[in-house]
Amino acid sequence: MFVDTAVVEIRAGDGGNGMVAYRREKYVPLGGPAGGDGGHGGNVYFRVDQGLRTLLDFRYKRLIRAEAGANGRHKNQHGANAADLIVRVPPGTVVRDAGSGDLLADLTGTDQGVLIARGGRGGRGNAHFATARNKAPDMAERGEPGEQRTVRLELQLIADVGLVGLPSVGKSTLLSVVSGAKPKIAAYHFTTLTPNLGVVGVGEESSFVLADLPGLVEGAHEGLGLGHEFLRHVSRTRVLIHVVDMASTEDRDPAADYALIQAELESYQEGLARRAQVVAANKMDIPGAAERLEAFRRRWPGVEVIPISAVSGDGVNGLMGRVAQLLREQDARGDVAGTDAGHPDAVVYRARPRTVEFSVERDGPVFVVQSAELDKLVRMTNFDQDDAVKRFQTILRRGGIDDALRREGARDGDQIRVGDMEFDFVD
Repeated sequence: MFVDTAVVEIRAGDGGNGMVAYRREKYVPLGGPAGGDGGHGGNVYFRVDQGLRTLLDFRYKRLIRAEAGANGRHKNQHGANAADLIVRVPPGTVVRDAGSGDLLADLTGTDQGVLIARGGRGGRGNAHFATARNKAPDMAERGEPGEQRTVRLELQLIADVGLVGLPSVGKSTLLSVVSGAKPKIAAYHFTTLTPNLGVVGVGEESSFVLADLPGLVEGAHEGLGLGHEFLRHVSRTRVLIHVVDMASTEDRDPAADYALIQAELESYQEGLARRAQVVAANKMDIPGAAERLEAFRRRWPGVEVIPISAVSGDGVNGLMGRVAQLLREQDARGDVAGTDAGHPDAVVYRARPRTVEFSVERDGPVFVVQSAELDKLVRMTNFDQDDAVKRFQTILRRGGIDDALRREGARDGDQIRVGDMEFDFVD
């Protein structure tokens, strides 16, 4: 089964908890804190596997979860870090955030990998919190939660050449003639529902991958027919073979059909219709095709047209030879297949601000402090430990949260909510 879209939930591993422990050794009076740190949670990576051709595995596995780090131990022993989880995806996989649609990764290269969700940091043991004033802190951090996100996977096949055209113009027949592929061929529209790939050999040392893609209809760029399911794959190809039914077996105008498909390509992605292209004037063995070919050339004088018959094989070798030449010309210019200029090719790192970013809102009688950083602090704080509670209060005070609450009208006893934690305000 060919599956080219999937939505999966990704959960990186949580960090292990830090430990509260003290040295308990003979001849070591008043042993200090010796609680170890928790291990780091496992990261989740996506990596290209050239042996995969479909997203079928993700149709049945909707949750991907990495292991959590081990908890810290006594004698300052660090908990074991969890192993990273490597998820194999086929080449041409585009990863987007399911909510915002933002592009996260475009995986095209051999063994290319990308970090999708970062594992949580291990919580620090009590040995980290010893100070001159508190030499035996009775607190440790909980592990940082791993990142969670829902992603949408879209497979955009990486093929050198794509066959485009209306339904039933002979694309699948052409693919079966020039390669070993065995696509479904029948006398009705949308026989091809999923892309088919074939390897075309031209001469002894030249070959390329040819994709037979589902037929287009008017309005495909808006999702009509198979719309986006088709256009997503054609955006990867370097050369297009536009197959036109020159015999007009369905009483259509070949010149108008060509204009329709070109408009759909350009509407979907700017510049797609101007990609290297050759028109395959198919079904030239049917009476009346020659006259329509002349009319087509008069309507489109600047378009390269090669007459063929996919059924008889006439002109097919010449067509494939011309396509191979176009690919060689692109190689000589250094054009790269399977990339989009709009996709980022570099990672930009920005320094985190040192101040805590937050906002205060009212939810009825409750003052709600909105802050991703403080939400994480709440999840990593063990409020059963007095020293941990004091540290949390100190961070709120030094970060300006207390003053902001006062400006919003908070008074003694008012309810304050930070993340999942609610407590009384003490002025």
